[in-house]
Amino acid sequence: MMETPSSQLIVGVRFSKVGKIYNFDATKIQNIQRGDVVVVETSRGWQLGEIITLSTPESQNADSTWKPIDRLATPKDLIQRQFWQNKEGEVIEQCASRAKELKLRGIKIIASEYSFDGTRLNILFSSENEEKVELKSLRADMQRQFAPAQVELRQIGPRDVAKIMGGMGACGLESRCCTRFITEFSSISIKMAKEQGISLTPTEITGMCGRLRCCLIYEYENYLEARKTLPKKNKRVITPNGEGKVVDVYPIRGAVLVDIPEIGRKEFNQTEIQAADEQEVLNQAAASFVAKHSGSGCEQCKRK
Repeated sequence: MMETPSSQLIVGVRFSKVGKIYNFDATKIQNIQRGDVVVVETSRGWQLGEIITLSTPESQNADSTWKPIDRLATPKDLIQRQFWQNKEGEVIEQCASRAKELKLRGIKIIASEYSFDGTRLNILFSSENEEKVELKSLRADMQRQFAPAQVELRQIGPRDVAKIMGGMGACGLESRCCTRFITEFSSISIKMAKEQGISLTPTEITGMCGRLRCCLIYEYENYLEARKTLPKKNKRVITPNGEGKVVDVYPIRGAVLVDIPEIGRKEFNQTEIQAADEQEVLNQAAASFVAKHSGSGCEQCKRK
């Protein structure tokens, strides 16, 4: 295996405003900087992307290989991309109309993407049907209508649809997190809501996309760490006001709500409580020590 030259430069390229960053080799490009627009070949054809990061092979996976940057974009390249982008609205309209004529129920045309040179056209759609929909006729019609571009139909999920469509978030923010800064969607589970004590009412944990809200993962790790030092619900604890049962836990405050007989519910800081089973162990150890060292049977006591 050939060693990677120490002068090799790896750059992170982003193709949309809030999109995933892909690495490319920019070693042959002179004086490349963040913010430069470059021409690269991707699985979706030739594209224009913006340089976001600059790094060296040592900071990347040593076993990785990267496609090279072709060149810095010229004014002519930028005008050419704008020309094809202006045609994407027409593609969506024509494709949606044809899908309706073919009675493809549950299919919604979301967006279209031309490669910057117009040689490839990706049409993005979503489907409400769980079963796979036959789209050969639709693709063939689009291929004839928008030739010589190579047409592909690509299905995307609800979160990607929300990211493309934009709009107000379920929390009331003017724009959704996915359109502002989320570049890759994480796996979200109901457990994350439970750990944070969030109501499991669908309207409370579901985003505009109909899936669990992405923000459920933001503070999840903090809650997990905070809970490690606190007793769980229904555990018995010793408090300054007596023994009681934990009825609620407040991880971020580092406190618990304890139900104490004849007193009621009262909040205590984690430094003020002790697990009842731990206290029982201490009491048993103390009793054992007293029994061992009391009376004439203890050699230490005899010497005293």
